Amino acid sequence: MKAEAGTSESRVGTLEAFPSRVAYFYDHDVGNYYYALGHPMKPHRMRMVHELLIAYGVHEKLQVLQPPRATERDLTRFHSDEYIEFLRRITPETAQKQLDQLQRFGLFEDSPCFDDIYRFCQISAGGSLAGAARLNRGFCDVAINWSGGLHHAKKSEASGFCYVNDCVLAILELLKHHARVLYCDIDVHHGDGVEEAFYTTNRVMTCSFHKFGNFFPGTGDVRDIGYGPGRHYALNFPLQDGIDDVCYREIFAPIMSRVMEWYQPTAVVLQCGADSLSGDRLGCFNLSLDGHAQCVRFFQRYGVQLMLLGGGGYTIRNVARCWAYETALAAGVVLDDMIPYNPYYEYYGPDFRLRIRPSNMENLNTPSYLHRMMVQLLESLRSLPHTPSVPFHSVPADVISDPLLRKFSAPVPLSDDEHSVCSSDWDD
Repeated sequence: MKAEAGTSESRVGTLEAFPSRVAYFYDHDVGNYYYALGHPMKPHRMRMVHELLIAYGVHEKLQVLQPPRATERDLTRFHSDEYIEFLRRITPETAQKQLDQLQRFGLFEDSPCFDDIYRFCQISAGGSLAGAARLNRGFCDVAINWSGGLHHAKKSEASGFCYVNDCVLAILELLKHHARVLYCDIDVHHGDGVEEAFYTTNRVMTCSFHKFGNFFPGTGDVRDIGYGPGRHYALNFPLQDGIDDVCYREIFAPIMSRVMEWYQPTAVVLQCGADSLSGDRLGCFNLSLDGHAQCVRFFQRYGVQLMLLGGGGYTIRNVARCWAYETALAAGVVLDDMIPYNPYYEYYGPDFRLRIRPSNMENLNTPSYLHRMMVQLLESLRSLPHTPSVPFHSVPADVISDPLLRKFSAPVPLSDDEHSVCSSDWDD
């Protein structure tokens, strides 16, 4: 089924029932936000993804949900009170009077202050928190929030276009029902904010496949393996320019198979940054659409609860292609290579095809280098004798109260009331 242009605003929450086990979170307002003139991060790309899903008819196979927006209480489950309060009150008009605070909290250069920045953060985090809640209650097997995946944000600092770390917030929520959560990051940039948050625990294992060297954020060395109880629970595969589908598959599958076999997570959060695709404005990898999506396929085979999040991606026509394709993959829908008409149809010219082909760029990842990294990482995994466990404890209340969760499980948009999507007893 193909949608007429401009009709998608009524498409959120219009299904009669929820036969699908894939929950897709989308807030209509997310495409309205604008970082700055010439800034590579364009929230408008999420609207392009949504319109492509409508045009292909994939929405008919999804639970299409408008999530509640995260509240201050939700955000301070990880972020500091003073940082969130700063995001609440800062505006472009008042920014020039608070230069010291902007520097302190990281809102300068690549992470600028823009109109309604706090509301944007609420949307991004709200979808990931709501997805975690829905997974926890067994209402879906896969939760998707392409507005999330903002993996660079720190406890009290914006970084790398990211202001609130929805990945960390979602994982904290999943830990209420899951003894072990695996976080896997296929963005071209290292998932430093998430790794840092869980660097000293064995209840979350972080794995990142990223460009390393003279490249933002400059972290993610193969020797960074965690600390204390978290030692060996951080895994980093540093890569060089030009990695292609074949090489990526040859490293990803063996490493992650070993992780799944040994760690045995019951929930996986996959950050699907699309800047690892060939031709990305800021990226330097050479993955095709199928090469990127093979990571989604990999985790689908294990049958664990799966959360798919967005992240980087700065050639926005390819971001839309990628995340629409991976949404369809999660829902079991096969997409035609010819892109159907939609309000952004002209963006996909001149061929108007879904596929993203690799270029002829040189692959600097030599077989000997990849083999050396794989041996080092597999040896690190072998040094861990058993799956970590946690003592029996009562499960904290869910992020959404029972009455609201019942409302949330219905296929209608939520009200704009500020319901917290985090429980008050997380620290119990």
